[in-house]
Formats: sequence, structure tokens, C-alpha cells
Amino acid sequence: MSGGTASGIVAGIRIDLKRLHETWMEVVYPRQRNAEDTVLGKWTPNSQWGWITYRLWGAIGALSVAILYPLVLLGYVLRAQTRRIDLAAARIGALGVFVVLVVLWGGLSAFARYRFSTGGFIAVLAASAVAVVAGLLAYVFSRVGGRFTTVVFAYPFGVTALLLPPVVAALYSPTLAETVFSRSTAVARWINDTLLDVYGINERLRSSYDLRGIAHAVMWFAISIPVGWVLGTVVTLANYVRPGR
Repeated sequence: MSGGTASGIVAGIRIDLKRLHETWMEVVYPRQRNAEDTVLGKWTPNSQWGWITYRLWGAIGALSVAILYPLVLLGYVLRAQTRRIDLAAARIGALGVFVVLVVLWGGLSAFARYRFSTGGFIAVLAASAVAVVAGLLAYVFSRVGGRFTTVVFAYPFGVTALLLPPVVAALYSPTLAETVFSRSTAVARWINDTLLDVYGINERLRSSYDLRGIAHAVMWFAISIPVGWVLGTVVTLANYVRPGR
């Protein structure tokens, strides 16, 4: 990496951090973001107690920005990938998206027809049909409405379109099952031990349900919704901090 490139990256990071911190400050105080070059300039307190609270709020903001900024960097990476997908989808249109998904998951269904039992083939075919519909819904919601609609609906449907058929196929393929199920079990264990470790929810789930068979597909379908929300939120955050790249 050349010195100019490195200095450009450092300068970009400084701008990002400054923008995030000024946004934090503006939650409580007026004229904080991009106010230095304006006529009035950045607002500052005019009392000792005001300066104490101002600096305390700024210190909390600095800590929050330090925690948040890695998500912004992740958002830059995800934004580049989602933008490629979005541009490709825009070029081919709804019909093209439909054809691509049918070819992709239709191929998986054809594989299931010759390698799995009749029940396995029907399950994969059904999951593929759901994935195609989910992919079309993701396309539609990304084209109508605004960022909120995209994050709340398009991203979860998009994740479902990518995850569901392989997970269902893994129910009937020992090779896929070894990979998918082991990771499903690890993910389920982590969710139970962290996110659901409140009011005994995790213990009740362990005693009432077994992660077997179709439960893997149900789990991944349920996970695709918050995963889509997280991905959409991270990309939105990246767009807010550094728009139009």
C-alpha cells in the first residue's frame, strides 16, 4: 500500500469518526454537525456546568463511536456487495430475477429428484418455490417505498431466498447435513446461551423442542428475518456516514 493510499484511508476514517461524533453531539446540542464553516459556527456552552455536561456527553459519544465504527466498516463491505446484486437485479428486471432463481433452485430441485427420496424431493422443491417467491418479494420491496421498506422487508426476504433451499436439502443429504447441521447446532446453542438466556426461555425451549429434521429449516427461516434487519441496518448506517460511494 502506497503512502498516499494509506494517508487517504486515515483521512477517510477521521472524517467518518468526526461525522459520527458530531451526529451524537447533535442529539442533545444544536449546531454540531458540519457547523464549523457556517456563519454561526459550532454551538458551545457558556457556563462551567454546561461545559462539564457537554464534555461528559462527548466522552460517552466517543466510546459509542468506537464501538459502532466497526459496524460502519462492515457496512461498507456489505454495501458494495448488495449494490452489485441490486444493479444486476435492476438490469434484468423482475422477470430476470425470477428466471435466475428458477434456474438456480430448479437445478437444486433436479438434483434432489435423482438423489433424494420422494419426500426429500418434494421438500426441496417446496423450499425452492418459497425461495423464488421470497426473492421476487425482495426485488419488489427494494424498488418500492424507501430505505425503511428495504430494510424491514427486502433484506429478510433476500436472506430467505439464499438460505432456505440449501438448509432443506441438507435434511436429506449426508454431505450437506454434516456442514449445515453442525453449524445450525452451534448457532442454536449460541442463541440459547446468550440471546434467550432470560427468564428461563432457553431452558423451556431445550426441554420442549429438539433441533431435528425440519426444525433446522424453521430455525434458519426465523433467523433470516433478524439477519436481514441487521444487514440492512448496517448498510444504512454506512450510507449515512459516507453516502454515495
